[in-house]
Amino acid sequence: MSKEIIKRAQEDEVKFICLQFTDVTGVVKSLDIPVNRLEVAIEEGIWFDGSSVEGFARIQESDMRLMPDVSTYCILPWSQPERKRARIFCDIYLPNGTPFPGDPRGVLKRTLERVSERGWQFNIGPEPEFFLLRRNGPDAIHPVPHDVGGYFDFSASDEAQQVRASLMAALASMGLEIEMGHHEVALGQHEIDFRFSDALKAADNVVTLKYTIRALAAQEGLIATFMPKPIFGMNGSGMHTHQSIFDLEGKNLFFNAEDDHYLSSMAYGFIAGQIEHARALAAIVAPTVNSYKRIVPGYEAPVYVCWAQINRSAMIRIPSYSEGRESSIRVELRFPDPSCNPYLAFAAMLAAGLDGIDRDLPCPPPVNNLNIYEMEDRELQKIGISQLPGSLAEALQELEGNSVIKDTLGEEAYTAFTRAKQAEWDEYRTRVMDWEVEYYLETA
Repeated sequence: MSKEIIKRAQEDEVKFICLQFTDVTGVVKSLDIPVNRLEVAIEEGIWFDGSSVEGFARIQESDMRLMPDVSTYCILPWSQPERKRARIFCDIYLPNGTPFPGDPRGVLKRTLERVSERGWQFNIGPEPEFFLLRRNGPDAIHPVPHDVGGYFDFSASDEAQQVRASLMAALASMGLEIEMGHHEVALGQHEIDFRFSDALKAADNVVTLKYTIRALAAQEGLIATFMPKPIFGMNGSGMHTHQSIFDLEGKNLFFNAEDDHYLSSMAYGFIAGQIEHARALAAIVAPTVNSYKRIVPGYEAPVYVCWAQINRSAMIRIPSYSEGRESSIRVELRFPDPSCNPYLAFAAMLAAGLDGIDRDLPCPPPVNNLNIYEMEDRELQKIGISQLPGSLAEALQELEGNSVIKDTLGEEAYTAFTRAKQAEWDEYRTRVMDWEVEYYLETA
């Protein structure tokens, strides 16, 4: 396949190759090489200094090597013809030739080995939401929505729809199997969904989608943000994530035709595992200070740790089943948001679910007919429903005591992640916000 990619790059008239990876927080890093060095990169790798990359190496151990995954080759559609660039995701290795244990993509690959050795495949269908915004003045930091549309709204001359169509076409050209795009509930909010796939490809696709949307929106003079709660009083942006486990013959192992909810015992164990570890999992799938401005009652984001089939306020939802569509049975986790590092998030989600399967954890009953938002804490405690963390600090405390997710991340990734997130929390809690000045300046 290496020779095929080299030939393809020549036929595509590519001038540069972007070798990409993410740091532990999900920020995309890139090294550009001229296309004539692609063969060397594939065969020998490209050495780089990892000491300045969040979560990678101490200064005395900085040498690392990028090894391209040639299956991820694609053209960057916004690059100019005279400087045409292609992208390849890379795995990261140490000087001794072993995989770097703190590489987020490597963390996911390592976790997926736990299902592949059982003859299973973990499939993911993420639904990242985002806002398209205009700047409120040349230097303002308070952007405003790009449009005035609402949920599923259509207008033949809608500028936002035209931008979204361009984004969908660009993403399709990069190999994503786009299924739909639509306006979301809030002003300026959108969603572009792509077909589910194995978890590694799905994580690559989320990274691709985010930076492609940002790059193309910038060409239109817009800001594309995946910030969970960019505007007070409006719905935030989530990344509902559909999960299933198939065998190697394509059979959905979460399906059971004899069950009232069409779920297998494996599916119930998976749900139970994610409920068991939900509060610690929050630190990974909702990993920013801003994430917890979204996870509040009243804006369709889940707050309570429970599952349901028809109740969208639940943390886990089982989408409706139509006869003959066994492959469609899946477990939808609704509290991740698109600020997460998808490699770490999908690894942690899988680890939580596998723990439930392996320990045969009992699954609590669904909350299909309960309005849990209107129930008092005493009532929720009585039926065993807890609440997701209310802040990043609380989530990090839960993560610290959770060996299942910590062991999945590994010492390097866990230490780097928590160090970065604790620094984020410390910076936030020492800032004086506009609200505090308005509320306390003349009354305190």
